[in-house]
Amino acid sequence: MELSHKEEPGMEKFQKTTLSLDGIIIIAPRIFSDERGFFFESYTKKDFEHLGIPEDFVQDNHSCSKKGVIRGLHYQSGYAQGKLVQVLRGSIYDVVIDIRKGSPHYGKYFGISLRSIDHRLIYIPVGFAHGFLSLEDQTEVQYKTTEYYHPEYDAGILWNDPVLKITWPLKEHGIDTPLLSPKDAVLPRLAEIESPFEYQRME
Repeated sequence: MELSHKEEPGMEKFQKTTLSLDGIIIIAPRIFSDERGFFFESYTKKDFEHLGIPEDFVQDNHSCSKKGVIRGLHYQSGYAQGKLVQVLRGSIYDVVIDIRKGSPHYGKYFGISLRSIDHRLIYIPVGFAHGFLSLEDQTEVQYKTTEYYHPEYDAGILWNDPVLKITWPLKEHGIDTPLLSPKDAVLPRLAEIESPFEYQRME
């Protein structure tokens, strides 16, 4: 089940879209284009604080995926990570799952297509599982995290758990069978995890 969203007035450099899935923010930077190409600021700490994202980011991750690859649905059970995700090349279908105990949207998901030509970013706070489907070959995704990677706390949820009812756009993009890592292919279902996250309404 996808959730509705509403537009909010943006700042000079960024336009902010908030969702009914409390805490998720879509960010559209202002693009400066001419005959040479384009330029934009994808992140500035002071402006993101005004957008409601005060966290410090401590690590950048960069992946390249073939068409049909699904990465996720991941979260870190200890040293929990907030994420700021952008597509540098190609396109993805990005998915977040609310796994905050006590949340009115627990187990619900939001999915959005992100393309490098649009330059949109998605901010995912602590308390969500995250994953994406690569819709093109050589798709490159970069994301910032608010905490370092700790492999001993690496956790996740199975991408096709029927309870989640995620509508992955496989057929629409000519994908018969998604490609997953051996680890992601055997992740537990939502009902099999004990979420470490508690819901706190964000202002």
